[in-house]
Amino acid sequence: MPNWFNTRKAAQVVVFFAREQGGSINVLKLTKLVYIADRTHMRMHDFPILGDAFVSMNHGPVNSVTYEYVNGSAYSGTDWEAFVTDRANHEVGAAQANISDGDLDELSRSELRTLHEVWSEFGGMGKWEIRDWTHDNCPEWEDPQGSSTPIPYERVYQFLGKTNADELGARVMEDRVLRTAFAGE
Repeated sequence: MPNWFNTRKAAQVVVFFAREQGGSINVLKLTKLVYIADRTHMRMHDFPILGDAFVSMNHGPVNSVTYEYVNGSAYSGTDWEAFVTDRANHEVGAAQANISDGDLDELSRSELRTLHEVWSEFGGMGKWEIRDWTHDNCPEWEDPQGSSTPIPYERVYQFLGKTNADELGARVMEDRVLRTAFAGE
């Protein structure tokens, strides 16, 4: 996995939504919620929560590295396993009962507020309804016809109406470079 990726933070976003769903959550619904949360935080605060790589897949936009962890195709390790159960029957769950916002130490107050707002707006939707919502309301997503294609941050910012989309996208990529440099220390 890329050394710029914060596995613990991604696990905490996943467990937040699993907790809100009652302890476990369908993977399709989860992947849409994670993407919408990043997109919402970009709209409100000019920066994503996870800084993950976005891709267009058949069922809509996806945070690709987080998706690999959710699917079990990435080595999870203790940062992931402390929060998220292995995928089973198209669901993942909270590894511990009674996880509070205070246990989600990688997430800032603004990030937690965004997660709560996204859950409030989208949590009641079913997996197909939320998938369809992303198809209809995330114009950066383009049907990859059975494959996957990258979604540049600049494209998301552009569709969010940010006039400095290129600058904001570059800032996300610069953050990755910094995280990579610090990961090597």
